Amino acid sequence: MNWVGRSLRRFEDPALLRGEGRFTADIASDALVVRFLRSPIANGRIVSLRPPADMPPGAVFVSAAEMAGTATIKPMLHRFAYRAVEQPVLPGDRVHFVGQAIAAIAAATAELAEDLVEAIEVDYEAETPVVDLDAALLPDAPLVHGIAPGNVAVEGVLRSPECDAAFAGASHVVELAILSRRQNATPMEARAGCAQFDRATGRIRLTASVQMPHMLRTGIAELLGMAESDLQVVAPDVGGGFGQKMALFPEYAVLVWLARRHRGAFAWIEDRNENLIASAHSRDQRHVLRGAFDADGTLLGLEAEILANVGALSAYPTTCGVEPLMAFAEYPGPYKVPIYNARARGVLTHTCPMAPYRGVSRPVITFGLERLMDQAAKAIGIDPVAIRRRNLVDSFPYQTATGLTLDDASYVETLDDAVALLDIPAFRARQAAARTEGRFLGLGLAVFNERTGYGTPAFAARGMGIVPGYEVVDITMTPGGEVELRIGASPHGQGLRTTLAQIVADRLGVSPDVIRIIHGDTDRTPYGWGSFASRATVISGGACQVAADKLAMRLRAAAATMLQAKAEEITLRDGLAVAANGSSVALAAPARQVDQRSDQLEGFNLAE
Repeated sequence: MNWVGRSLRRFEDPALLRGEGRFTADIASDALVVRFLRSPIANGRIVSLRPPADMPPGAVFVSAAEMAGTATIKPMLHRFAYRAVEQPVLPGDRVHFVGQAIAAIAAATAELAEDLVEAIEVDYEAETPVVDLDAALLPDAPLVHGIAPGNVAVEGVLRSPECDAAFAGASHVVELAILSRRQNATPMEARAGCAQFDRATGRIRLTASVQMPHMLRTGIAELLGMAESDLQVVAPDVGGGFGQKMALFPEYAVLVWLARRHRGAFAWIEDRNENLIASAHSRDQRHVLRGAFDADGTLLGLEAEILANVGALSAYPTTCGVEPLMAFAEYPGPYKVPIYNARARGVLTHTCPMAPYRGVSRPVITFGLERLMDQAAKAIGIDPVAIRRRNLVDSFPYQTATGLTLDDASYVETLDDAVALLDIPAFRARQAAARTEGRFLGLGLAVFNERTGYGTPAFAARGMGIVPGYEVVDITMTPGGEVELRIGASPHGQGLRTTLAQIVADRLGVSPDVIRIIHGDTDRTPYGWGSFASRATVISGGACQVAADKLAMRLRAAAATMLQAKAEEITLRDGLAVAANGSSVALAAPARQVDQRSDQLEGFNLAE
């Protein structure tokens, strides 16, 4: 069989297309509605905070005072001059950005909760905020968390002793500055959570639109000082993540605290305004690049000064280093950069915190590097295609100046194919003709590469306090012959269920439609790291292949005893275990035999 690579209708799509998907908001109908009071100022002191004067029966107010004793969110990085910042779940004395949650109200309806939030009385003592890179780096800038100089929370530096000589001897030195404005992921489904107290067990079930259920369970349990086994986190259908739903957000901890304290159900469904101002942002960066080129356009050296506005706080568990350090490590991209100097700084400001967002930093560094190539081609007087072809990596494996190893790739061949398809000479003729008519046609070229399949070594190299990257899967075959695969990854629209079913189907010789993927539930799945960084198919898929091979070995061993054959002679195909002499049994037969009549499997070891 060869299910991998086949075009299949995705197993996860029918329910969504019929409108029968199950999202967090669908589960929250019987819960009290939670609304958060958010700071209207970017920097200042909370002088006083008072609940509404007339709280109706059943409504609940919560602030930092009620949650006293709760731990702070403090992601760690043990490299790159990292300065840790502690984030209270709800701040009791200071606010650090517009939109920061400082209190919450739970009530029977959203309208009532919103009215009560507006009735909360708060006295602020506003102070001058610092909101952009230039202001934050000034010697006398307000300090976001007392971090001096320049509010720099993380800094990566790489210096090559040959760099000065390369630039001094270059025929051409090209310099440019680029700016990437702040962005918001804007998933179709905003953040959402529903915490429900189980009176029979005392446990909490948190259903949430998240990418990392197991991480969230661990983080919330540590914040609230509760047993992790008392908290179940479930990610149902998730309407887009894009990295924004990776972080441990305070709002989820508040929901769990409310459910424990008041032994009930509490739900928060983020609105679009909240998502825009208070959910994680991304890509607020400024880069200055210098490239040294010889007369024929060969790149001799690259210098990069990278500044990232990382906001007021540090996302857990990735830290505020995720954007500046990604740019720092991957700027050489697919090009041969023999000498590289770089300095990357993450600068704190009184703005919404940064978190990973699809393709972390790569759009910015790709834009910077490709503009550098265009500018150099113009300065040298050579074709933009030629300068790229000359500098693209064409021998593999290739180690970059930052120590990354590039696997086999077809950068040059892909560029040549694109150029052939475009028919650039013909386009240039159309371009010239259009210009005489006052119309301007442009042609842009970009070649980029991207790391995928991030495993534990990649995160360990960053010095993260929490080192993610591995995946665990559990696989079983039921007595009826169905395959159950429990995965730590947590898909949210990528088609992972279909892909993993194809991988396992090939290893077991069954059809993918008999494979059930169970995910997104910390009670039912092994500890894993969710889905992010284009890694789930590679890492979880690899684990699925290893697990399926082990199950296949046991199926062959059990079938061999039934067919009076040797295990190595058994082939699994078309849902059958087939011996070398052609005799066969359905795979359900040895599965049922192992579970229900193991006494008849002479020589079969149940413990292996």
